Amino acid sequence: MLTAFAVLLSVTAALAYLNERFLRLPTTVGVALAGALAGVLLVAVDELGVPGIGHYARLMLKTLNFTDFVLNGILSLLLFAGALSLDAAQMLRQRVTVLTLAVFSTLISTVLVGFGAYGVFGVLGLAVPLIGALLFGALISPTDPVAVLDLLKRAKVPKRIETLIAGESLFNDGVGVVVFLVLLGLAGGGGAHVGEATDVLGALGLFAREALGGVLLGGVLGWLGIYLTRTIVSSAVEVLLTLALVIGGYVLAAGLGVSGPLGMVVLGLMISAHKERIFTEETREQVMNFWETVEQVLNILLFAFIGLDVLLSPADGRQFAAGALLIGVALLARYLSVVLPLGLLRQLRHADAGGYGAYTVRLLTWGGLRGGIAISLVLGLPPSAYRADLVTATYLIVLFTIAVQGLTIMPLVRRAAANSPE
Repeated sequence: MLTAFAVLLSVTAALAYLNERFLRLPTTVGVALAGALAGVLLVAVDELGVPGIGHYARLMLKTLNFTDFVLNGILSLLLFAGALSLDAAQMLRQRVTVLTLAVFSTLISTVLVGFGAYGVFGVLGLAVPLIGALLFGALISPTDPVAVLDLLKRAKVPKRIETLIAGESLFNDGVGVVVFLVLLGLAGGGGAHVGEATDVLGALGLFAREALGGVLLGGVLGWLGIYLTRTIVSSAVEVLLTLALVIGGYVLAAGLGVSGPLGMVVLGLMISAHKERIFTEETREQVMNFWETVEQVLNILLFAFIGLDVLLSPADGRQFAAGALLIGVALLARYLSVVLPLGLLRQLRHADAGGYGAYTVRLLTWGGLRGGIAISLVLGLPPSAYRADLVTATYLIVLFTIAVQGLTIMPLVRRAAANSPE
């Protein structure tokens, strides 16, 4: 395991250097594309009959286990760091819109993508059952704005738009994982806790326990963190405390059968909301710098892993065709899942919803990148006759959102910034 991680770290550093030195693309996008290109080259070398290299690379990736690396490894750190960097006061003002999008947008997208995928797979003669298609809808619906947020900051997008995109993504990661686990239980592929969702009533109960339990646990950990950090002034100890709360809290959530991702988001937001009071100016800067660096490094590692994962995704022509068609299905579902909740809030005359114009809706749609969550969930699926179909479609959508949407988002960012009130 340590050797495999050392190899991944070294390859990631090399890819990041080459991108920064020559390509000058946004780091996460550039590293993912460079990783994918490296993976394709290794596949080509294998096809040319050069033994060893491609096989060794695949062995390293399988040893690390992408699903464990993300879901049981870096996800807790990334979600906490992302929540910690948000303006909690601004988030509180936009809480209704953010939570409405995070919950209802994810559910709407899951249903639309699921039924759309069921039709696409069926037309192409791929025997994916409806529950499998809905699983695909659940895992592909959570958005990952990592590559876009840097562009938003550079373009000086109004804080409310940045908060909306980041906040929705942080919460819909947690909601998406819970929905996926519930559907996996209904499909008969669950383990501990998940196996309880054997019918609709059980699924609703599991969803409530996972989601509400995760939020409650995050609140308890948040108040504990606030109490502990405000009673000391050592930046090293405060960093250690936050790190222990995140990693220990995530393990505790797994043991309790509640949502660790939602818990870490709530924990991060609570620390962020009180950071002016619990940290001195010097320690606050060091704590924030530590978590910003952790977030950047882990994101680069994650996107390098995503790129290299092309080595683990062999596919035939029908699977590629299904993935290509589902890119359009996912985009349409994302658009509708943004428009419908915002339209409902406008009908209810909610004050915040009226401030988002057409360009903001387009930005939320085109900026809805998919990333590590989607790939880790699909690779964690138990063996089945249709698993390879879902893996290929997921990888193609993730790669499209990173390579195409991530590299063409800037004009839309500028227009959204110019057409939105502060």
